[in-house]
Amino acid sequence: MDLSKILTIAGKSGLFEVVSQSRNGLIVESLNDGKRQPVFATSRSSMLEDISLFTDEGDVPLKDVLWKIHQQTEGQPVDNPKKDPEKATRLFEEVLPDYDRDRGHFSDIRKVLTWYNILLEKNLITEPEEEKQNEGESAEEGESEETASGKKDSSGKK
Repeated sequence: MDLSKILTIAGKSGLFEVVSQSRNGLIVESLNDGKRQPVFATSRSSMLEDISLFTDEGDVPLKDVLWKIHQQTEGQPVDNPKKDPEKATRLFEEVLPDYDRDRGHFSDIRKVLTWYNILLEKNLITEPEEEKQNEGESAEEGESEETASGKKDSSGKK
């Protein structure tokens, strides 16, 4: 999941995709309505890739939390967290049971679930690269072990 070009802007609802750079900042496109607008360097904005959530044992990257929500909901959108805060909180606690309730607030949960729905609608939620790489490395390790065990490698040598 590549969140490096998706950002949130303080004071504006929704998420934005970086389209290009200007002298004074960025040009972004709203994921909600597709309108483009400038974001100046003085604006408080954050790339989703840089956001993490507090847990009792450290921080968890947002992309990992979004993927866990995707798995928990089987790829379906979540209900509007504003309509049923208790249900939203229960879902979030199932996804991230060690969520730090002292430093985190319901507004954080609401934002994450709202962002999840926006990203899901735009088909931007995919399996994190680390898991894909780990699966690939496991397959490569199996091949390496075969070569080391005396079987012929691709060059035909023993």
